[in-house]
This record gives sequence, C-alpha cells and structure tokens, in this order.
Amino acid sequence: MGVHGRSTIAVFVFLLGAAGTAGAQDAARATAVAASAAGVRAVLDKQVEAWNRGDLEGFMAGYWNSPDLVFQSGATLTRGWQATRERYRRRYQAEGKEMGRLRFQDLEVQVLSSDAAFIRGKWHLTMRDGSEPGGLFTLLARRIGGEWKIVHDHTS
Repeated sequence: MGVHGRSTIAVFVFLLGAAGTAGAQDAARATAVAASAAGVRAVLDKQVEAWNRGDLEGFMAGYWNSPDLVFQSGATLTRGWQATRERYRRRYQAEGKEMGRLRFQDLEVQVLSSDAAFIRGKWHLTMRDGSEPGGLFTLLARRIGGEWKIVHDHTS
C-alpha cells in the first residue's frame, strides 16, 4: 500500500471516530434535554397535586421564592413570590372562595439550555358549583440551586 492509500485510510478512520464522537455527544445532549423536560414536568405535576389537596404553600414551592418572580394575568403584573402567593390566596382561599380541582393540558416543554425551559399549556379548574374556568399559560423555568423553579408566569 502506498503513502496515498495509508493517508486515505487514516482520514477515513479519523472521520469515523469524529462521527462516533458527534453521535455520542448528540445522544448525551438528547438525554440531558429529556431529563430537563422531565424535571420541569415533575414540578408542574407537584403543583397540581398540591393545589388539589388545598395546599397553596406546596403549589407555590414550584415558583422561585424571590422578589424577582414575575406573574402576569390579564392586565395585572405581580412581582415577587410573596405578592404572588397573596394574589392566589385572595382569589382562591379568601372567605367564600375555593381552589377547585386543577389540571394542566397540552403541556409543551421546550428546553432552552441546561438551566432554562419554556413551557406552554392550558389550565383548567373544576369548581364545586359546576363552573369550569380555564385559560392558557406560558412559563419560563430556570434551574436554580439544582431545582427547576418557575421564574416568570403569564396566565390568561
């Protein structure tokens, strides 16, 4: 075999190795994205479970406990975890109010990076009086201290 033949084989072996490495990196990235999406969905599942047992504090655990949390609904902008909790309390736990049974539908989780995800979906409440309020939401979640937290919520 001549020098040209050995060079061709060396290039082929190099490209095969590079393709294998790229394939392994793609597989690792896909696994990381799937794990992140599952982590975000787990936060939302825990929120639904907490809401449906009347546990507002448990529901709020899915939000970033920070004055920088943003919650938008209708024409109202609420900033901060405490203010958001109080808003929920006034709307769903004040005298004569109820929380109802919550469910999320049509969830789409788009992982933006290793520590950020965009979520869209529908929320639906079933109240004791038979009414069924609902709407749409978009969320931005961040991995903070190793945990996924909602840092921005726009609900209509």
